Amino acid sequence: MGQGNPRPNVLMINMDDLNAWVAPLSGHPQIKTPNLDRLAARGTVFRNAHTQAPVCNPSRASLFTGIRPENSGLYSLNPSFREAPSLRNSITLPQFLARNGYKTYTTGKNFHDGIRQDPKLPAEFTEWGFTGTFAPRPAKRLKENINPVPLIDWGVYPEKDEDQDDWKVVDWAVNKLKEPAAEPFFLAVGIRHPHVPMYASQRWFDLYADDQLMMPIVPDDDRDDLPKFSEYLVWRLPEPRLALLKRRDEWRSHVQAYLASVSFADHLVGRLLDQLDSTPAGRNTIIVFWSDHGYHNGEKGITGKNTLWEISTRVPIIISAPGFKAGQQSGQPVELLDLYPTIAELCGFSPPAHVEGVSLIPWLQNPDSPKEKPARTAHGPGNMSVRSKDWRYIRYADGSEELYDHAADPQEWHNLARIPAYAPIIREHARWLPRQFAEPVAGSRARLLEYRDGKAIWEGREVNPNDPFDYDPFAQDPGDWSGQGAGGRGRGGSQ
Repeated sequence: MGQGNPRPNVLMINMDDLNAWVAPLSGHPQIKTPNLDRLAARGTVFRNAHTQAPVCNPSRASLFTGIRPENSGLYSLNPSFREAPSLRNSITLPQFLARNGYKTYTTGKNFHDGIRQDPKLPAEFTEWGFTGTFAPRPAKRLKENINPVPLIDWGVYPEKDEDQDDWKVVDWAVNKLKEPAAEPFFLAVGIRHPHVPMYASQRWFDLYADDQLMMPIVPDDDRDDLPKFSEYLVWRLPEPRLALLKRRDEWRSHVQAYLASVSFADHLVGRLLDQLDSTPAGRNTIIVFWSDHGYHNGEKGITGKNTLWEISTRVPIIISAPGFKAGQQSGQPVELLDLYPTIAELCGFSPPAHVEGVSLIPWLQNPDSPKEKPARTAHGPGNMSVRSKDWRYIRYADGSEELYDHAADPQEWHNLARIPAYAPIIREHARWLPRQFAEPVAGSRARLLEYRDGKAIWEGREVNPNDPFDYDPFAQDPGDWSGQGAGGRGRGGSQ
């Protein structure tokens, strides 16, 4: 497909909830991701790349529209991005390429789940392939002792990789790559792993023997120097706290399942690369790999995403493009927002004026080029992280702050914000904060934190600062979980 075209094709691959635990980023010391290694060897790895939002919907909407969450007002898992007035008529990346002669295809999860083609708007893609779900699932959940939310589960399942919806998503993409076509193509492949439920067959668990598993280091006092407001970003979520996993003796199994899920997803990337390399189109194809946000596996006392710390904002970005040097790495701060203008320019076009990111072509040419502009991540109005080459600065909506020196403290164990000597560093990073944040779009709720009249409001309900952080949703707040449907949606839904 797409051979013989003067303009390059684009194969975009993403994973859901993939943090920096991949070999090209020297993530978890035991991780096995040979196909991401293979992709890294033929392209440029951005080691300091970050999401615009640590939640699926606003992250993906920002990437594909080129508009930051703090400017669109889309902070929550809902509504769908076309329901936001600020994004209603935005030209998405696939639409932009289609207007310039590309055939555009999607399979799996690219935009957030729940998006449907609006007949009143131009098509998002030329062709929609197999979307898939978080399937299959066992008749009885494997971890019923954690909480009643359906997607919060992990373990060995199913028996065969081919039964996974993610396998079928890649099947569709592989078959599309086999088709001849006169036009250049943009093929977006969204792999749901390692998002919960973290199911993988036995072969992937065998890579990470329980008795040899290296666990994240989580100091007992790691939360002692954090502002109270930092807790509110993860206030009532289905993802279990580390304390609960320890009480249930499930922390090791959780980490093992995450690693196994990553390796399974990496194998799917290999299937795509194999097929692409077997066709003439492969020589003229840009490959872009990314994840929508990171994921905690116990760090800071939590699992899941939703935070403004490194483990939640940092994502892999790997770009392989014809004509650029292979095997490069860049430590400059970049953003998922930068992918839209980068792809546009690699295809020979100037991006639309509304796109807020910057093209990464200068860093494909010279990965050590300095970059003044830091990466910014927003989660709800007023909460933002600013990540430069060597520092992370966080300001919450109540004005509380955190500062981390990544040269000395890459794990972010020591908050320096209250030390007067670091005030100049804080001022330098604070100048990148927006003067104002857009109000949440109508219909926003799931995972939305607001700060109004001096009070934190979580999903429309005032936060009680006296509630314990390490709560047990079964014993403490059982009513909050009764509305969770088969898809894991509802209050704090885990999509």
